[in-house]
Amino acid sequence: MKRTLLLLSLAAVFSGTRAQQAPADLIIRSVSVIDVERGRTAADQAVVVKDGRIIAVTPSRKLRHSAPVVVDGTGKFLMPGLWDNHMHFGGGDTLAHENRNLLPLMLAYGITGVRDCAADISHFVLPWRDSVAKGLIDGPHIFTSGPKLEGYKSVWKGDIEIGTKEELAKALDSLQGLRVDFVKITDNTLKPGLYLESIRETRKRGLVISGHVPYVIPMKDIVDAGISSIEHITYLLKAGSSEEVSISNGVANGTLKGRDLSEKINSTYDKASARKMFRYMASKGVAVTPTLSLGHILSYWDEHDRRHDDYLRYIGKGLQSTYAGRVNNVMQHDAAAIAQRKANYERSSAVLADLVAANVTILAGTDAGYLNSYCYPGLALHEELALMVKYGMTPQQALKASVINGPKFLQQQGYGAVAPGMHADLLLLDDNPLDDIHNTQKIRGLVSGGNGGTAHNSMNCWPKPQGERPRGFDLPILGKNHSRFPFGERLFS
Repeated sequence: MKRTLLLLSLAAVFSGTRAQQAPADLIIRSVSVIDVERGRTAADQAVVVKDGRIIAVTPSRKLRHSAPVVVDGTGKFLMPGLWDNHMHFGGGDTLAHENRNLLPLMLAYGITGVRDCAADISHFVLPWRDSVAKGLIDGPHIFTSGPKLEGYKSVWKGDIEIGTKEELAKALDSLQGLRVDFVKITDNTLKPGLYLESIRETRKRGLVISGHVPYVIPMKDIVDAGISSIEHITYLLKAGSSEEVSISNGVANGTLKGRDLSEKINSTYDKASARKMFRYMASKGVAVTPTLSLGHILSYWDEHDRRHDDYLRYIGKGLQSTYAGRVNNVMQHDAAAIAQRKANYERSSAVLADLVAANVTILAGTDAGYLNSYCYPGLALHEELALMVKYGMTPQQALKASVINGPKFLQQQGYGAVAPGMHADLLLLDDNPLDDIHNTQKIRGLVSGGNGGTAHNSMNCWPKPQGERPRGFDLPILGKNHSRFPFGERLFS
């Protein structure tokens, strides 16, 4: 059978004995199934898994299948596995092993899909993606942009630097040769005209495009060029300005920059103008990934210094060292600067409610990974979902932004629902996250069905280890040996 990975607690939520030729691999019965799309639950259901796919969902009393492993889901809630739709593997070849160790960590925190938005170790990430898909290593499904497009002398390591249309064509040929899942474009040194041309040419090739947006170009021009998603909500403040075109002109001629630019954008944000632009974005199918987590960490550093977090035991020392830059900067701020950064964060986060009101597709992503200070892969998505609810979404909308909009954005089928034919990526929770988004933190178990997989004669099961939980979370505690799967010894082999 295709690989099915089951992570369960030692508190014995499973029972049953091995069968020589069972028609199914796993049954979770007497569980409440969450329909994220409709925002409702169905009680006392049985979910049947075979070869990494769900083959039946039926009231428990009508169950006719058998399986060697049967999970008693009484009082529990079952939903699709979570997706982090913006994170980064990176930090150079010497940190590849620390990045690799994040894969089981993310599984432990209920994440079965990630969108890697470019860095400098794509030559490692692409094989990891393929190995996860084949069932050779344990981890979430990986969808990656590979190296992103930038201009000459980019500040980011690993970029493909272009300055002409000919170089753009060669860059896109290279990315297609790598079989990337989408294309990432940023604006650090890329010329505005070539930025727009990059979007248009990428779209002609049928690829999905994710990007930062240059302040020198009005949002309508970027949308009309064909961008698929805008990463980071801070870019939407300018898009919602009543004077956006004049601001772009001021940036272009050099008369508006730095603090003056920020103050102009903040002072001219207008809800009527914003919703007009956001409705236009929605009509063109443009998505937004707010990435509220990192900004919250940095803006409120004085209230929660994360340098002593329990979670750091799961993050390699090399990755931790990449956190220093941004944190060292905010630690130099005086009281006035601290107040200003908090006000800026609250102002940009408030834009989320206007995006939702305009029916813009929202993707739940964290910006977790190397460089992005103390924004932890795994944990950060739970924090992101809570922030999305705080700033204007319902729990159902936030869950949809993770488990439904993420796969849909990447044009991936078979994800986002607990239904026959879907991948068996299933998150078992102690309480209903539709009632309280913080309930995504109450993880009881995880089934990761894999995309494809290799033949196995048994199901791999791991217990939920005992010990102190990371601060504020009722989640699995991982072992100190990061080279091994975090749930310790297998129950079955």
